[in-house]
Amino acid sequence: MLGSLLGFVDWVYPFVIMITPIVFFHELGHFAVARYFGVKVEMFSIGFGPEIAGWTDKKGTRWKLSWIPLGGYVKFFGDLDAASQPDREKLQTISPAERAAAFPFKPLYQRALVVAAGPVANFVLAVVIFTLLFMAVGQLVTPPVVGQVTKGSAAAAAGVHPGDVIRAIDAQPVASFQDMQRIVSLNSGDPLAIALDRKGAMLTVRATPRLTAVKDRFGNSYRIALLGISALSDPKATRVVHPGPLAAVGQAFGEVGYVLETVLNYRVQLIRGTADASQLSGPVGIFKMSHDVASVSLIALVNLAALISVSIGLVNLFPIPILDGGHLLYYGCEAVLGRPLSARAQDIGFRLGLAVMLGLMLFATWNDLVRLNLF
Repeated sequence: MLGSLLGFVDWVYPFVIMITPIVFFHELGHFAVARYFGVKVEMFSIGFGPEIAGWTDKKGTRWKLSWIPLGGYVKFFGDLDAASQPDREKLQTISPAERAAAFPFKPLYQRALVVAAGPVANFVLAVVIFTLLFMAVGQLVTPPVVGQVTKGSAAAAAGVHPGDVIRAIDAQPVASFQDMQRIVSLNSGDPLAIALDRKGAMLTVRATPRLTAVKDRFGNSYRIALLGISALSDPKATRVVHPGPLAAVGQAFGEVGYVLETVLNYRVQLIRGTADASQLSGPVGIFKMSHDVASVSLIALVNLAALISVSIGLVNLFPIPILDGGHLLYYGCEAVLGRPLSARAQDIGFRLGLAVMLGLMLFATWNDLVRLNLF
């Protein structure tokens, strides 16, 4: 019994260590902008469910840590619940002084900025983490030289040879093997024009990356787009680059942009039916991923935190009622119509949004359990 408990804790604590700062900064974004605009904040919670510990500050905000570490919320005065649905009955009876501090009565642009501040805080956190990692740990850079070509692969069919130097893909310059991998990963099923330097002669071939099943070092299976090219096997060919502060910030923004593009590209491919929906992962998958990565190093877990922070920021901007993006969608409708959507329309939207999110959560969790061979 004790062994099982310790094993469970060993699985959970990397996830909690990783997700808590992400949730905190997301909610801090909402909180800081709301306070700036004079909104009364009633509650700042890390996690859901019953409170573990907490305290109340001088302005009446209850800061608390709750038992279920799958997110968090900030509850404003005038909100009915953690999803920021307006408490319409209460709003009809409050005094003029209370109206001035109620979130639903704030100007439209202020409400929109408060809502957008959470995802923006996630992006800022990721930029900070990537910048520090690039400066402290550095980046691995491998020259874009073809080491081997897999027999029967897309690259082999296109006529790529070992020793070729990849200079560009679809007119995008390639300075390293890592650049090539990133471009290819975003173009599954799309033919690519690959500019090669073969012993001083420039030529262009066309190849279409193929979704290929691979396993990572932890035994997890997933599908990625590959050309069938491997880098030089000589470890001396790879070097570690430590950029200066300004270069590191620029590269951090580039890293965030790449993650955003990757997540959006996968969603688009899901809609088009060209992506593998079984790759969609939920809380159980993130639990396992954080445990696996933490077994490598703390640096690896911090890097994963940056990736998850970007993903959470982007997903929260999706126009689904109950998410931040759903609120922004409502505010967009309000700006166009000159008035808020009716209470009935908003309630229906929240219910549909909740159903969509629960459905996605259940589907992703099922995928996680299947990957763990529990079903």
